[in-house]
Amino acid sequence: MSRAARIPNLGGAKAFVLHRPHTTVQAITRQLSAIGLEAVECWPHLPAEALAADFVFFDTDLGFDEQFPWKAGEAPMPLVALIGSEAPGRIEWALSHKADAQLLKPVGTAGVYSALLIARQSFEARGQLAGEIAALRQRVGERQTIVRAVAALSKGSDDDRAYAQLRSLAMSWQISVEEAARRIVAMTGDEGGDDQSHRA
Repeated sequence: MSRAARIPNLGGAKAFVLHRPHTTVQAITRQLSAIGLEAVECWPHLPAEALAADFVFFDTDLGFDEQFPWKAGEAPMPLVALIGSEAPGRIEWALSHKADAQLLKPVGTAGVYSALLIARQSFEARGQLAGEIAALRQRVGERQTIVRAVAALSKGSDDDRAYAQLRSLAMSWQISVEEAARRIVAMTGDEGGDDQSHRA
């Protein structure tokens, strides 16, 4: 079963084009204007106000890390790589910045709109995945804390009884089991865990 594509309205968005003055920039800004975006040309660096941009197009041929006011791979908006040279080093550099879409140079009279849509969807999917990974890591960390708390309460005897005690403490304190486990671990000084913490 196919799902209807969600095509966002891009009108009113702002895109920075980080590229030396060139016909490529003119072609991109014409297309952006036709779509309804505000285009801002800049070179050789992105200004601080680019942090509030909706999109950034950047040149991979002459680009360098110091052009960006963020660390490589940590752009707060979708990036579109403008690729002229397909030299492996240049492609690798573009990938290090986690470009969400690409346009091959020379840019003609089309391609910008699809690049914008692909970049936005890729950026949002990457952000959602990062959030899910962070949530899973937190759950794993909480599980390890619960195991350490149970180990501290059981003192090597009955883990089931210790877990029931932990749940009872959580209810009496009116907090989650995870928070109760954190308190137990903090009170017993078992922040780093021990050999017992590996028992499930």
